[in-house]
Amino acid sequence: MPAAADPPTGVLLLQIGTPESPSVGDVRRYLREFLSDPEVLDMAAPARWLLLNTVILPFRPRRTARAYRAIWTEEGSPLTLATRALVAGLQTELGDGFVVRSANSTGHPSIPSTVGELVEAGARSLVVMPLFPQFSRATSGGLTDRARKEAGSRNGDVRINVVSDFPDHPGFIGAVTDVARPLLDRFEPDHVLFSYHGLPTRQIRAADPSGSWCLTSSGCCDSLGDHNRHCYRAQCFATTRALVGSLGLAEGGWSVAFQSRMRSQRWIGPFTEDILAELRASGHRRLAVFTPSFVADCLETLEEIGIRARERWLELGGDDFLLIPSVNAHPIWVRGAAELIREAATEGVSG
Repeated sequence: MPAAADPPTGVLLLQIGTPESPSVGDVRRYLREFLSDPEVLDMAAPARWLLLNTVILPFRPRRTARAYRAIWTEEGSPLTLATRALVAGLQTELGDGFVVRSANSTGHPSIPSTVGELVEAGARSLVVMPLFPQFSRATSGGLTDRARKEAGSRNGDVRINVVSDFPDHPGFIGAVTDVARPLLDRFEPDHVLFSYHGLPTRQIRAADPSGSWCLTSSGCCDSLGDHNRHCYRAQCFATTRALVGSLGLAEGGWSVAFQSRMRSQRWIGPFTEDILAELRASGHRRLAVFTPSFVADCLETLEEIGIRARERWLELGGDDFLLIPSVNAHPIWVRGAAELIREAATEGVSG
């Protein structure tokens, strides 16, 4: 009698998600669900309800729907398409011993339904991988908690291992470099900007176990160590240092900034919109922009930077502007992600 096959390892790739369509109604539903998450709007429930229902939802859905329409394709959301391609690439790379799926915190496919699908496929161990290079509670932490909770509610013993972040992993850095290098060679920028998604300063301080390191000095993110291992801002600078080295960028030829801030709160800086003005005032004319807090092109890369930041740069008198695409399902990234997943799958204890 042949031996029973070993159960497969489930792989759960996690994203925030996207509206079902760029219609105002679908965008409103998406924003309501997404921004109701206490990890995203980390404030007292009554204050979150007031902000959401009296400030955000009456006005933002129409504006955000226009932004989504500007990047939507005939096949759907760019984020959805890129994630599907990554799932397919990883399934091929990892082989029959793994079952790869993706899920969203908001919208479809949902985390509960996808965990259920993996368990029904026979998986008794899951590798959970939020698709964000740098760790934050608002994204990676909250998504992982949801996956743990859902796996724990299932009958049987489902082990969870986690790829929590990969800010300077060679597979990620190598893929970004391979995407960017030929584009930079043709474009010949006179400056390179690394624009990361912003976070409220209180979330950065909350990640500091000592309470005395993060955001207390101008050099607090100059290195990554035990004191700031889970600091989102420090990991962004670690990504930048790795890319600067890999691309061979000259000192003074690059900057770091943070985008997508909410003006009603104090967010980490410097802000991308301010840096654009400063770079033009310094005489720069040809700007290339990376968005390495995302592995897949989405609203924040294609519309916020690729359309609005480009328009602002040209309004300021710049000559040209280049958005470096995300790694999406680039072969080097597929191999790098597979390496991270295999390493996590062999860990003997829950990640």
